[in-house]
Amino acid sequence: MLTKLAKFTAKEEYKQCIVMRGDLKLSKGKLAAQAAHAAVSSYERAPRRARRAWLRSGQKKVVLRVSTLGELLELKRLAETLGLPCALVQDAGLTEVPKGTVTALGIGPAKAEKIDKVTGNLSLL
Repeated sequence: MLTKLAKFTAKEEYKQCIVMRGDLKLSKGKLAAQAAHAAVSSYERAPRRARRAWLRSGQKKVVLRVSTLGELLELKRLAETLGLPCALVQDAGLTEVPKGTVTALGIGPAKAEKIDKVTGNLSLL
């Protein structure tokens, strides 16, 4: 009988991607906070099975960037079309950017091969 951990093969790698807007020129601290918001928010939207598989497999996260808001919104649309859990982050406007500024997108956790269909061509942050 397979153990619970053995059920998750290399074909079933799980990960989470955080996509940041490069055009905002956020400070490192602000960028980290916005990435954290995206990670937590998209995690909360993932199905329980995906969350558990991701937690068991090491909680892989990849932080990527896009150049524009338009690119970020297109990624969100594509992720939703594929049924991936995702969350768009809008800033509260208390520090560096105006209230409502879209800063980041969290995608997953989900199967890596599915997320790669959305983020596979993006650059690392």
